[in-house]
Amino acid sequence: MSHHRNLEIKASALALLPLLVFLSLFVGVGTILHLQKVEFAFYQLPAPIAILPAIVLALYLSKERLNDAIEQFLKGMGNSNIMTMCLIYLLAGAFSAVSSASGGVDVVVNLALHAVPSWFLLPGFFIVSGLIATAMGTSMGTIAAVAPIALGLAQSAGIEPVYMAGAVLGGAMFGDNLSIISDTTIAATRTQGCDMKDKFRQNVFIALPAALVTILLLFALGQSTPIATAPIENWYNALPYLAILILALSGMNVFVVLFSGTLLAGAFAGLSMDYSALQWGKDIYQGFSNMQEIFLLSLFVGGLSELMRRQGGLAFIQAWVGNKVNKARNPSRAAQFGIALITGLTNIGVANNTVAILVSGDLTRQMATDYKIQPARSASLMDIFACVVQGLIPYGAQALLLGSLFSLSPVQVISASWYPMILALLAIYSIYRKS
Repeated sequence: MSHHRNLEIKASALALLPLLVFLSLFVGVGTILHLQKVEFAFYQLPAPIAILPAIVLALYLSKERLNDAIEQFLKGMGNSNIMTMCLIYLLAGAFSAVSSASGGVDVVVNLALHAVPSWFLLPGFFIVSGLIATAMGTSMGTIAAVAPIALGLAQSAGIEPVYMAGAVLGGAMFGDNLSIISDTTIAATRTQGCDMKDKFRQNVFIALPAALVTILLLFALGQSTPIATAPIENWYNALPYLAILILALSGMNVFVVLFSGTLLAGAFAGLSMDYSALQWGKDIYQGFSNMQEIFLLSLFVGGLSELMRRQGGLAFIQAWVGNKVNKARNPSRAAQFGIALITGLTNIGVANNTVAILVSGDLTRQMATDYKIQPARSASLMDIFACVVQGLIPYGAQALLLGSLFSLSPVQVISASWYPMILALLAIYSIYRKS
């Protein structure tokens, strides 16, 4: 997506209105019902329904003929990043359903309870998620592999599931942000024209302290109630998980990792219990069905963000931030905040950190050049703030996947997403300190 293409699009604040409508309905209705003490308040209005009025409004606001506007919407839905996420949802659902039905999760949970003290489970899962995401380069693949075990452990150890979800999300975002094979890192270094190692060096001095503070916070929260551990039976049912973690840490493609895990979980279940190939097929399909809501919402968000981009919503954000930077008293500091703001606000609009970096890359590179900011610094700021926003939006793929696997609302998941919050504070501090 080139800068010149964006220049043809006229900036328009009105184009952002559909996103505000969606958020008002999605978060607003849930909040009102929660205050009225309605159970499962955030589930009363399904997110794919809450986004429909926003889509209708975006189509209405389009200056194109209706058929052309619908074509743009479909193009956004079919974006390869959106399709990748949707496939990960399906495979994650299948793996989760098969490993639960075949007893694999129970065995792994039991083994972990024997090995890890209960007071270290929360920080432990933050660290495990971080390591896997750094190796795999994908927060989504990490969540899909780690969440079923994390949920089982949280339930067995009496840990609030929302804290465990927050720990897994934080670790996944930490690894995604730092990994040299992550889409976001590749996009940030390519758009800013810098070396991977230079961006990593800039990034690690902010991300590592943020991770340490998060670990301390999770350590303080961890309950230390003694857990009754059951004797370990059919230990080999844990092997599919072990295989998944080894494959993930070796940096293998996320689709191959999850597909292999689903195959292995079914095969080992067949050895240890009366688990037929037909039952395996049904469990896989049940896993697909469990992901229906977030699958639909991700497609709709992809389409909506493309309509908003075409109508000048993202161009408006970029022009508005650029204007503020030009008027600032400390141009270098303002430009760094500008790079962070453009990336973060674009991410709010497109709900995908890689796409946000690609869309805003030309503009932030220009800003970095104009105000003599090192390319590695601008790449680091882009990746950090895309990661921060992605870990804190309730309609982001990560919060949706965790919410689905943990049976929590995505709003609850982000309420315990402390790592992105701490990362944002330390990144803001680093801008003040360096300029």
